[in-house]
Amino acid sequence: MRFRKTVLAAAALMACPVLASADQGITDDSVTFAQVAAFDGPAAALGQGMRLGISAAFEEANANGGVHGRRLLLDTMDDGYEPDRSASLVKSVIDADAHIGLIGAVGTPTSSATQPIATDANVPFIGPFTGAGFLRDAALGNVFNVRATYAAETEAWINYLVDREGMSSIAILYQDDAFGRVGLAGVNAALEQRGMTLAAEGTYTRNTTAVKRALLDIRKVEPDAVVMVGAYKPVAEFIKLARSLDLDSTFVNISFVGSAALAEELGDAGEGVIISQVVPFPWDSSVPVVVQYTRALEAFDPSAEPGFISLEGYIVGRLAIQALNDAGQDLTRETFLAALAGLRAIDLGGVTMAFGADDNQGMDDVFLTRITAGGAFEPIDMGGDS
Repeated sequence: MRFRKTVLAAAALMACPVLASADQGITDDSVTFAQVAAFDGPAAALGQGMRLGISAAFEEANANGGVHGRRLLLDTMDDGYEPDRSASLVKSVIDADAHIGLIGAVGTPTSSATQPIATDANVPFIGPFTGAGFLRDAALGNVFNVRATYAAETEAWINYLVDREGMSSIAILYQDDAFGRVGLAGVNAALEQRGMTLAAEGTYTRNTTAVKRALLDIRKVEPDAVVMVGAYKPVAEFIKLARSLDLDSTFVNISFVGSAALAEELGDAGEGVIISQVVPFPWDSSVPVVVQYTRALEAFDPSAEPGFISLEGYIVGRLAIQALNDAGQDLTRETFLAALAGLRAIDLGGVTMAFGADDNQGMDDVFLTRITAGGAFEPIDMGGDS
């Protein structure tokens, strides 16, 4: 996949993390954002997808003269989905003061490590790829979320599995860290509302694919469904092993898993696997913003395939662009933050983000999709109940 000069190579930035030199990333003809995210390791596809979508949105604006005559630039830095590494990179961004804000972070444990640093410095923290509840505290005046919460995703799972499909035995595989435990709490809460408890639990360590012990624990109860809160490589390993052992459960994944990456990892073992999504179907041409996204993606990188993650990145990019427009010609980080805080309803065409004084999350919708026999995706009709 190629990237234009607006997106700098992660490897080069690891050697010299901050390359921009403008005060707060703002010059007369450009404005620069920083993305600290995973571009290597088991979560690499997530950072890459977010970068692709944000870059497509920025280049779309640049092709139309930029925002108030300024081109939008993006510097990317690889944290490997490791909190300590992410925190170090974010500190370097803030110390250099050469970016207007942070955009497109990936992950709960990394955001938990970096959001307080950004908040202490009053640096914008826009569109993190996580549904963790702590980022939804509207008192965090620098944090602006796009996607629905993990609690909303897990409720949609249980609604479908229990209320719609009549399942009674639900097990969970989760990453043994803050991200996984947020998902676990959401599943437990949804089950408790229905007078149910988990049939079994299994965990694995972040940035590994060591899932065999978890599988053996879960297999003992032969659950109707296994809900999964993890990254695509360990999740794929679990499902492939489960299928080889004839565990005939329905597998349901959180949006963070990375749908395209999971389908590719699973190959023939992917048919029927369910994934919740927080953006519309990226191939639905009846949704105007999807059409805009598809055109922007094609213009930026003709070889890129549409997908859920890059669509989310595109929407995050559009959010930043809207705030830059509202901030006006006399741009500073402070006027940009004020514009972000003043956002209310943003209609992108088939997708509306709604913010408020006590609401820093733009979207609430959750959709369910299923991997088909050919490795593509199909939407699941929830009948309006999710």
